[in-house]
Amino acid sequence: MSDSSSPRTAPARLLPHGTALLHSLTELLARWLPRQRWFAGKGRPLDGLALVAATELLPCTATGPAPGLLHLLVRARQDHRSHPARAGADATVGATVGAGDCYQLLLGVRPVLPPALAPALVGRPVDGPLRGRAVYDALHDPRLAALLLERLRAPGRLGDLRFGRAPGSAIPAGLPARLLTGEQTNSSVVYGDSHILKLFRRVAPGLNPDLELPRALAEAGCTRVPAPSAWFEAHAAVTTEPLTLGVLQPYLAGSRDGWHLAQRSLSQRTDFRAAARSLGRATAEVHTALAAALPTSALGRAQLEQTATAMTERLTEATAAVPALRPYRVGLRRAYEDLAAFARGGGRCTVQRLHGDLHLGQVLHSGAAADQATGWSLIDFEGEPARPLADRRRLGPPVRDIAGMLRSFDYAACQHGAAAAFARRWSDAARRAFCEGYAAASGHDPLEQRELLRAYETDKAVYEVLYEARHRPAWLHVPMTAVRRLAG
Repeated sequence: MSDSSSPRTAPARLLPHGTALLHSLTELLARWLPRQRWFAGKGRPLDGLALVAATELLPCTATGPAPGLLHLLVRARQDHRSHPARAGADATVGATVGAGDCYQLLLGVRPVLPPALAPALVGRPVDGPLRGRAVYDALHDPRLAALLLERLRAPGRLGDLRFGRAPGSAIPAGLPARLLTGEQTNSSVVYGDSHILKLFRRVAPGLNPDLELPRALAEAGCTRVPAPSAWFEAHAAVTTEPLTLGVLQPYLAGSRDGWHLAQRSLSQRTDFRAAARSLGRATAEVHTALAAALPTSALGRAQLEQTATAMTERLTEATAAVPALRPYRVGLRRAYEDLAAFARGGGRCTVQRLHGDLHLGQVLHSGAAADQATGWSLIDFEGEPARPLADRRRLGPPVRDIAGMLRSFDYAACQHGAAAAFARRWSDAARRAFCEGYAAASGHDPLEQRELLRAYETDKAVYEVLYEARHRPAWLHVPMTAVRRLAG
């Protein structure tokens, strides 16, 4: 195993012992994985683990105090019929990724764990090649997190891993690493005030849109999205396509996300229309650049009628699960009937690549004033992480992103706790201003095709009702406020 200055060398120290390695870690991981915020299978028993790939980034079995660094791709088997006592009983190597959720793990290995890293401990294997050593989440270790940056600075191959770097990208060496604590579905490490590395915890074969779309926008000259500086992927023998593992981008130090700015505006009772209008312009610029850089298509009558049918089916499922939704289903269904009528009347809809999960938390403002035309940036093009990767890469109508942002204005107003009348006026004004800004930059006013906008906003609100009922019941009143409005 070479040292960190030789990123092209493929390590092999632990790979011949993959079965023993996973067997020694299975019981520890079976307890540790379900406790992580990014673990998607909460509430279901863990039936077993399968090792997809293992790569030593630093030697893990050498003597001495220096830490080792192990990169794992592990598939978690979960079955509603399984019993929790079986968790960890099945440890296999070389299984396919598609048979269960595949997770990316970065594990540090030390003979003695410093007290500062004690909260990151996974456990100590009682057998196998890491017997008796402390195994812990390496991203909490600034020394090991810094090693990832050095790997990304030097493109090449390391075992199953491939590191790539954008031509001409400037990535300083020796930047201190800091793990962010607010992530839920992924993990992010900030390096100095220069770059941020987003690591995807649940991964799947195929190009992640959070790498694909920012790269395409950078090549098209769009500056509304931070351009990827470097990235890394896994090319495991058991997968048909590479798995995108992480993306390094410039860190917009000092910026504020749209949710924070909206909450501040509501608290201070200030006018948010200028900020919303410039955000609409920024969104339109990104949509225009994506349409120019990547394929587009159009939905005709048959596809739009199918869309209306699918929305109606989702409403039926949601009303069955959430009784509070049932009094409004007739009014909500009318939005989908209007979409179908729009299609029968010759209406069409352009589809293209989208952000996929656009809301106020996915936009950053780095200017001194929120109404500056150049201040907004869009981030996190991963789409809705719970959806399959193929769905997140599918073409969709721009109005889907627009509806997501309009719903976010409502969320900000309802969740803040401001007086109801003021919050409603604030949200209405922000929604109108956003559409005005979008129309000014794109030449297309979202309000001109009201059937499309209302159907997609209704579909989003129904999804929110189901999500909040299952995960955050205290927030259910927020989408229900929109449901009452949309049903009327």
